Amino acid sequence: MHLFGFVVLCGLLASPVWATTHQHDFVIEETPYSRLCDTKKILTVNGQFPGPTIKARKGDTVIVRVYNHAGKNITLHWHGVDQPRNPWSDGPEYITQCPIQPGANFTYTILFSEEEGTLWWHAHSDWDRATVHGAIIVYPRRGTTFPFPKPYKEIPIILGEWWIANVSEVIEDALRTGGDPQISDAYTINGQPGDLYDCSKPGTFKALVEHGKTYLLRVVNAAVNNELFFAIAGHRLTVVGTDASYTKPFTTDFIMITPGQTMDLLLEANQPVANSTNNRYYMAASAYSSAVNVAFDDTTTTAIVEYINGTSTSSTSPPLPYLPSFDDTDSATNFTANLRSLASKDHPVDVPQTIDERIIISVSVNEILCPNGSCAGPNGNRLAASLNNVSFTLPFIDILDAYYRNIDGVYRTGFPSEPPFYFNFTGDNLPFSLLFPRSATEVRVLEYNTSVEVVFQGTNLLAGENHPMHLHGFSFYVVGRGFGNYDKEKDPDSYNLVDPPFENTVGVPKNGWAAIRFRAANPGVWFMHCHLDRHASWGMDTVFIVKNGASPQARMLPPPSNMPPC
Repeated sequence: MHLFGFVVLCGLLASPVWATTHQHDFVIEETPYSRLCDTKKILTVNGQFPGPTIKARKGDTVIVRVYNHAGKNITLHWHGVDQPRNPWSDGPEYITQCPIQPGANFTYTILFSEEEGTLWWHAHSDWDRATVHGAIIVYPRRGTTFPFPKPYKEIPIILGEWWIANVSEVIEDALRTGGDPQISDAYTINGQPGDLYDCSKPGTFKALVEHGKTYLLRVVNAAVNNELFFAIAGHRLTVVGTDASYTKPFTTDFIMITPGQTMDLLLEANQPVANSTNNRYYMAASAYSSAVNVAFDDTTTTAIVEYINGTSTSSTSPPLPYLPSFDDTDSATNFTANLRSLASKDHPVDVPQTIDERIIISVSVNEILCPNGSCAGPNGNRLAASLNNVSFTLPFIDILDAYYRNIDGVYRTGFPSEPPFYFNFTGDNLPFSLLFPRSATEVRVLEYNTSVEVVFQGTNLLAGENHPMHLHGFSFYVVGRGFGNYDKEKDPDSYNLVDPPFENTVGVPKNGWAAIRFRAANPGVWFMHCHLDRHASWGMDTVFIVKNGASPQARMLPPPSNMPPC
């Protein structure tokens, strides 16, 4: 449904005259799907896996009415959409809303502002996003176009993860025992594992291309717990965007994409087809898993790029692309270092050159003591995770409602601005005493329009690993990265304040650090967490509360009348 012209929602929010409002109905239901020789019921939206694609233009509004016909609570999140002044529709359970209960419904209002490119939506409750997710495509405003030649067609590529077991039971068992969750059985491309897995070849996704045409691949990493390398045999890829922000184009043999991230890639269908012995090429994805002695899914998912104007009748398998080794941190780092904002006249940057507040956050995997070594984690303890030695605990009602209504006892505002103690964060053989965080619901309060720098400092506690940190309500400039311990006197000298990438999810290098900057000009309650879901489930999370500004346009919108009850 398209409503052109001036739009008023609830008498509060006006869209510009060029904007459009779209409406969708999402029905959450259990649907039987067969993968890897096994059939099970999974949570879906409208019976689809992956779910429906949402399409909009820059600045549009999308209304999504969610009807929960499944047997469990659920929420949905619109990943990478800033939702200006509207945290009520952001979605993370017990952060900005209570879940939509079975048989209930809730209407989300998705406010697009500066985003342009590829984003995605997913469940933000339990590990439901394993199957409840889909792409969001934000096109340029009418009268404008891409900052690169218009591609012939676009092809969404959603990278996912599949368990034969019930995913809810996987995380429930892990939280009950304190051990590491069972690893997945396969990765998927557009819901299909591909030719290299049992019982999977008939469903393998095929991307049909014409020789001489250029295609825009909209790649989403929707995997639950794994960063991925992705490539296409016989073809190079040109990166032109990430997290719905355009980049300076660069060409690469592969990409490394973390859970939560999106990338826009141009694929030139330039392989010879006349008299060729082959007109099919595998695209493939496999894990980048940098943690030592941590189990991971080491399988490879494939799909097929097939030239429809080819003449090959060969029955041989398509060639596989080169993918770096699972522990190739150099390749992951070198790829990521190429990401820079386009920073053009039509797509300028606005990097904070000075800051009002610097927050240094240590990012750790930890343990919580169990009596008599009775848990299934290391040393008989419970696996945990923390930011600045605080392992986040979800409250019993949502933080946004408690903040808006001044309800005491739900959260505390003592999230520290730096680690409680300094040590050689990235060293080996760290003292056992450093493993144990405190558990609390701590948030950080930011004044409106503050220029904020956050430095994520990785640690080598239990196992150093690349952590994809995601901030709701904002995109941010990734101004610096490095290995080892962050030096606040020297490392800012190496920052890129000219054309840093503008992202919503940043990979903190294994045993290293990443620095981001943003202006806290979006009032509300905004979740920040690792997008490896096992780490988020263990407490690698916190919340930024951005206070209202002085003007009416700098104040959080009031809540809709039908917020789900707790």
